[in-house]
Amino acid sequence: MKKMLIASTSTLHGGNYLEYLVPTLEIHFKDCSEILFIPYARPGGISHDDYTAIVRLAFAKINKTVKGLHEFENPIHAIENAHGIFTGGGNTFLLVTQLYQNQVMERLKQVVENGTPYLGSSAGSNIAGLTMQTTNDMPIIYPPSFKTLGLLPFNLNPHYLDADLQSKHMGETRETRIKEFHAFNTIPVVGLREGSWLQVTGEKIILKGNLTARVFKQNNTSIEVEPETDLAFLGK
Repeated sequence: MKKMLIASTSTLHGGNYLEYLVPTLEIHFKDCSEILFIPYARPGGISHDDYTAIVRLAFAKINKTVKGLHEFENPIHAIENAHGIFTGGGNTFLLVTQLYQNQVMERLKQVVENGTPYLGSSAGSNIAGLTMQTTNDMPIIYPPSFKTLGLLPFNLNPHYLDADLQSKHMGETRETRIKEFHAFNTIPVVGLREGSWLQVTGEKIILKGNLTARVFKQNNTSIEVEPETDLAFLGK
């Protein structure tokens, strides 16, 4: 049975890394003494070691140890034997490329489907969807495929921003970009605002946090969904 937390972001404005999620993480990873961290997205080009050190400090607050996937000689075995897994944010193109290069994309999907607790933030949440095509990131590297884990029956747009009517910016809004995606794709998209996350238990996908999420479907008007809504209906 899937047990996932799929967060829009790791850090809220003015807060520390994962701070707003700590009470939820304590419950989610209660049976895990050690967390396997996937640092492949490397925000800002930070090293795998430095990224893992940040995550290690955050999880020390709930008495969990952390090891980076890059520290293992055999990443497939590391995934298979993990107590709990966290994939951090950064660049989704880089993350997906390295998951494929290290041949762990399919194995990661399998272990999460079999019940290994999973946490994703930003890019690490993007990969829980059917494809990575609704990421906000620059294509700094060319992945072998846009197909991702498919653990959710839709795509995500983390850090979703509403149009600022006071802004003089004349470029595309997030809504416009998602409409462009839907000109060629039928996959539903959930715009997940900062401070929101999805709690997945089996087939239930519950929106958590204090904010609504925006749901987009091809050839339909977008809608707002309230916290505690089960988004599993998007797969039906």
